[in-house]
Amino acid sequence: MCNYCGCREFPLIGRLSAEHEAIANAAGRLRGAVRASGPDALVALDALLALLMPHTSTEEDGLFVELRAEGSLAGAVAKLCAEHDDIHGVLGGVDRADPDWPAVLAALDRLHRHIDNEEHGLFPAAVIALPIPAWDRITPAEAAAR
Repeated sequence: MCNYCGCREFPLIGRLSAEHEAIANAAGRLRGAVRASGPDALVALDALLALLMPHTSTEEDGLFVELRAEGSLAGAVAKLCAEHDDIHGVLGGVDRADPDWPAVLAALDRLHRHIDNEEHGLFPAAVIALPIPAWDRITPAEAAAR
């Protein structure tokens, strides 16, 4: 995860980055369970989804709203939202009786790239692009979400 630019000093970015770390760890556990053909793969999938779903809601309902309104990163936000939809669709749509594990592993690869793009691209850019009043609007919404 990103540690070099200081964007984690913004409370919301710090929280989202910490969640990225937890999500990446859960994705690693899922990947390991799938590769081992273990019976815990569906449990690991559920654990990942339990982290992923509220995380993407926080991004889309808070930070992304302000970034769309600001405008300069609207295209990047649209791309990231489409990636959310794609990853959620694959992981949330797993047929529990006959899981398509290769599709899940491919979605985990996309999730890894997605997190990297947010950590090293969007989050530092958001710190530069958004004025302080935007962060002030996000902070109360963020506090209410907890």
